[in-house]
Amino acid sequence: MAALIAENFRFLSLFFKSKDVMIFNGLVALGTVGSEELFSVVAFNCPCSPARNYIYGLAAIGVPALVLFLIGVIWNNHTWNLVAECHKRGTKNFSAAATFLLFGSIMGRAAVAPITWSVISLLRGEAYICALSEFVKPSSLDKFPAEYGAEVLAKFPCRDVPANLTKFRDEVTRRLRYESQLFGWLLIGIVAVLVFLTKCLKHCCSPLSYRQEAYWAQYRSNEDKLFRRTAEVHSRILAAKNVKHFFGFVALDKEEKELVQEFPVEGVQPSPQWNAITGVYIYRENKGFPLYSRLHKWAKGVEGNGPTPEGHELLFLAS
Repeated sequence: MAALIAENFRFLSLFFKSKDVMIFNGLVALGTVGSEELFSVVAFNCPCSPARNYIYGLAAIGVPALVLFLIGVIWNNHTWNLVAECHKRGTKNFSAAATFLLFGSIMGRAAVAPITWSVISLLRGEAYICALSEFVKPSSLDKFPAEYGAEVLAKFPCRDVPANLTKFRDEVTRRLRYESQLFGWLLIGIVAVLVFLTKCLKHCCSPLSYRQEAYWAQYRSNEDKLFRRTAEVHSRILAAKNVKHFFGFVALDKEEKELVQEFPVEGVQPSPQWNAITGVYIYRENKGFPLYSRLHKWAKGVEGNGPTPEGHELLFLAS
């Protein structure tokens, strides 16, 4: 059991496995900052009305964060690899802990943009002030006029208040902005600590040396680029062949004619081959030799996804 748990924790290596991932996360964060700034300038407009402020303020923070989270889940290749894995082979090859960590890795990647959005929103403070201004207790304000209540406090974010309440408006705004920014900095600190602990755990649990892990990352990147490039050329040549069969000729430019002549395509790959190279891949060694991807495993003729007498599987997820 201890060995199984230790191997399952190697799934945590998904997070920030390579510099490419960190650069991508940084670009996502920068894009989110720009989007939040644009949203604040163009779209954010506090209603300054009791009961509406709270809903609008929370929606301004939460709804865009939810949309960004869903987009992150959709754009994550692991999401669709997991769907393909469950559809074709089920989850029999994964323990409960491994499945949980796989979902955690998908959620963690998808959380970069919404967390950035939430942090920037809190640091700016506008949405927080809009949402909570009406809940400030008048008794906490020194010499606040008794005839005014939550209805007037709800108008503080819009500065639409009587002249005698200007100093109270400034105090409430300053207090709420302080709270909002405090929560934003705490969120940054919590995320930073979690990222640090994750990276430490990843390096401690990784079954690979630093150099082999770097090589594996380079292999995956090169395999993906070459596969996409080759698939694009293959599909173009096959399409040209079928169009020619239908019309009797096909209109190709010079580059396409050279491709057709250089790479003759006789047919397409059968579905079992596509299924064999599609899905979640767990790092595997066969007779001591590493298998770096599903395509690599298929090319070597290794079947199955579980440990065998000839091969040992390490629960180490490819990003």
